[in-house]
Amino acid sequence: MSKVDWPEAVKPLLKKYKDTKHPLDYGNTYQLLVMVVLSAQDSDKHINQIAPQFFAAFPNMEALSQATTDAIAELISDVRNFGNKSKWLSELSKKIKKDKNIPLTLDELTELPGIGRKSANVIKRESGAEAEGIIVDLHVVRVAPRLGIATGTDPKKIEKQMMDVLPQKQWDAGMAMSFLGREICRPTNPKCEVCVMNTVCAYYLGSK
Repeated sequence: MSKVDWPEAVKPLLKKYKDTKHPLDYGNTYQLLVMVVLSAQDSDKHINQIAPQFFAAFPNMEALSQATTDAIAELISDVRNFGNKSKWLSELSKKIKKDKNIPLTLDELTELPGIGRKSANVIKRESGAEAEGIIVDLHVVRVAPRLGIATGTDPKKIEKQMMDVLPQKQWDAGMAMSFLGREICRPTNPKCEVCVMNTVCAYYLGSK
């Protein structure tokens, strides 16, 4: 790990993406939770396309809790891993029952089927709940080691490394890195010249 002052170094990144909404096009916490479960190993764009029809059929947690697994599966049949996701949505809706009961703590969220740390962190961020962790999606797994703020490819280890060097008030750096990864720090041909992090980025400085 380089001797970068990361709390100082991530400020331009946090400023650039401050208050930027997650790419999932949800209308409330119920929709957010469902779409986060559906988007695992699938694309946000695809989930945005199928969501209107899904929520027309199941407008809230109560309606979803009364649906059969088959009825749920029918509406998400072109989503990756739809079999498991149908079961997870059925189980979690029966457990939560109503929209107002949706939990917003990391422990309670990760106890729900189909929701891991990343998903829970996304739900907490978008709901305005205080951060208990850092979002590490596939973009962050690429961007964080490139920058040099973390090493390896294990999302949990990357999250822990970032939590160790950044104060809690900067934990939105994960989502900011995700946006950076989508727009600028692409897998191939990253746009390093226009990146707000290029003055500290190990990948850029090493390739110059």
